[in-house]
This record gives sequence, structure tokens and C-alpha cells, in this order.
Amino acid sequence: MNPNIEAAFVLAKQQFAELGVDVDAAISALDNISVSMHCWQGDDVAGFEASAGALTGGIQATGNYPGKARNAEELRQDLELAMSLIPGAKRLNLHAIYLESEQPVARDQIQPEHFENWVKWAKKMRIGLDFNPSCFSHPLSADGLTLSHPDAKVRQFWIDHCKASRRISAYFGKELGTASVMNIWIPDGMKDLPADRLAPRQRLLAALDEVISEKFDEAHHIDAVESKLFGIGAESYTVGSNEFYMGYAASRNVALCLDAGHFHPTEVISDKISAASLYVKHLLLHVSRPVRWDSDHVVLLDDETQAIATEIIRNDLLDRVHIGLDFFDASINRIAAWVIGTRNMKKALLRALLEPTQALRDAEDKWDFSSRLALMEETKSLPWQAVWDYVCAKSGVAVGADWLTSVKNYETEVLSARK
Repeated sequence: MNPNIEAAFVLAKQQFAELGVDVDAAISALDNISVSMHCWQGDDVAGFEASAGALTGGIQATGNYPGKARNAEELRQDLELAMSLIPGAKRLNLHAIYLESEQPVARDQIQPEHFENWVKWAKKMRIGLDFNPSCFSHPLSADGLTLSHPDAKVRQFWIDHCKASRRISAYFGKELGTASVMNIWIPDGMKDLPADRLAPRQRLLAALDEVISEKFDEAHHIDAVESKLFGIGAESYTVGSNEFYMGYAASRNVALCLDAGHFHPTEVISDKISAASLYVKHLLLHVSRPVRWDSDHVVLLDDETQAIATEIIRNDLLDRVHIGLDFFDASINRIAAWVIGTRNMKKALLRALLEPTQALRDAEDKWDFSSRLALMEETKSLPWQAVWDYVCAKSGVAVGADWLTSVKNYETEVLSARK
């Protein structure tokens, strides 16, 4: 290890100790916090279906940076590089459209065998897998409705797709020894004002109940449902609103997914974590960066990312909150986007673990709000970066921006050859 990194770490450790922070314990905790990276950053949400078409359901990947993955082997290769540049535990979040099959497979007919290569790879990488049914970019989602569709045949197709997806998710969990969190998001809504807001939600309620009717061991599979405020083509009405899914998660004992880009621009999900934790056993987070609307920009180490991490740590929710990322930027190197976003999430978690939380709570319990605010602000200047550099060096991961060299070399040697 670079002696300068080690010397800076020793000094930082002393400063944190003066505030009652055990740096070694924080590092140990960080090593075991899995962040689920999303496969769709690597290929612009296209997937590998034989009949893949244009993106629909309000999903857009903007930009045409060269070198996107064209098949599962290339995607796994790109992910391996990205993961090698990020310290600590990681997972991968897959969508159903990332299946591998020599013959076309209808989405309601997908099977675990179509994801065997992903499981073999995950075992090699020693990571867990999460999953999602893909209820978009399909002829039967062209009306903008899936699980809430008034046509029973269309609705049943998507119910069967979600059922098949749950079996694949449970297969992941059983094979890999870590529960797969399967998130259900649907694009259902209307562009202009509906005359009936209730009936689609009644259909969605019944459809979801049928989807989750088959029971799986929670050690292998966890269901999650994800709300949205609005989307392209669903500007006036979204069937799966926050209120709908909050009630569903609480009443059906499934996980609630909070996506950072799925609320009003003045809302943040960090404030929802503690409130929702009172009513639902598991929370799934899709950490993203909305700009103007749900535009899924690369995660920054900004105030909201930090607030999300802090809420999890302060409230001791690591065993109940599953952290996933959700962005897709095709205007920059896709591997760099993964590394930037995931490292930033990890940095935020480290900073939260290094916070003198007990001292803050002691001041608050004494109604000493002046000390509370002063301490909160002073801790922002503590040398957490020295601890982060030490974490990276200890993990054999590039320190600082050195990782960018590996990504640029890979772009020259591998990505540039893809057409």
C-alpha cells in the first residue's frame, strides 16, 4: 500500500476516534453492504430478445456513445471490468429481456434455463442476482397498459410473465444462497385525463394478487412493487401511484421500491425511508438522479444520495433496505457511468458510517440543537476521503481517479471494435 495513503488514514482514524467513531468497524460494515448494479446501463435497456424493438413505456436512453454491449457475453465482460474498480460487496440486477436463448421465447414462457449463464457467472463473481419482469417495449404493452389492461387476455399475458419472472428470481436465490429481490414496475397510465381512475387500479390489485399467489421462501425470493408519479405517455394518470403501492406493500407484506426519480421534483426518497419502514418489512431503493424529470442520470455524491445513505445507517436498516441503482446514460462511456455511480453510493455509505451518530443523538435528547447542527456541519469536513482511499487500496481497487485509465484502455482495446 502507498505509504502516503496509510499515513493519511492513520491521522484520519485519530480524528474520528476523538468523536467516538470506530473507523475499523465502519470499514468492516461497508465491506458487507451490497449495492445492486443494474445491467441495463451497459446496453441502453435494449435487452437480448431475438425480436427486440424500440423502447416504449416512457423509457428513453439518450446518446449514442460507441461500444455498447451487443450480447450477454459482452455485457458480462463490461460488468466484470466495472466491478473490479469498485470496492466491497456488489450484486447485479437483471431484467427479463436479458435472457439467453437460441430461439425466440415469449415473455410469459421464460424459464430459469434462459438465465443459467448469468447464474454461472454470478457464482464465479461471488455476487447475488436480483430480477425484474419487463413490462415494456413489447407489442402487448403498446396501449400503455399491462397488468391493468381492460382486455383479460392481455392482462393474463403480463400476469403470466410476472409469475414466470418470480420463479426465475427464486431460482437465483436458491442457486446463489442470497435472496433475489424481484421488482415489479409497470408503465400503466394515460396521457390525458381518464374518466375512471378506480377500475384500472382494481384490475391491477387483482392482477398483483394473482402474480404473488405462488409462495416462495423469503430466503430465496422477495417481491417488490414500484410506484411512479408520471411518465412519457402517462402524464395525467399513473395506475401504480405511490399511495396504491404503499397500501399494497403494507397489506400484502411485500417490499416497497422507492425510486429517486419517481416523485415530484421537490420530493426526496430519503425522507420516506423511515416513514415507510414503520409499515413494510423490506424496502428496495432505486438510487438515481432526476434532472427536471425522471431522467435517470448517473448518481452523484450529492446531498440526496448522502441523505439516503445516512437515513439507512442512522436508523439501523441495513437488514431491511436493499440498495439498487437505476440510471442509463448513453452519452458517456457506459462502464464509466457504472463506476462513477456505484462508487458514489459506496462513498455515501462510508460517510454515513463515519458519522458520530451517538453524539448527535445525545445532543438531540438534551434539546441542544445548537450542538447538533454544529456537529453535523463540522463532520462534513472530517477526512473521510482518506478513509475511502484506504478502503480502495486495501481492496486492491484503483484509488482516486486512477480507475479511469483502465476504462479508457478498455475503450481503446475492446469497445472501439464494436459496431
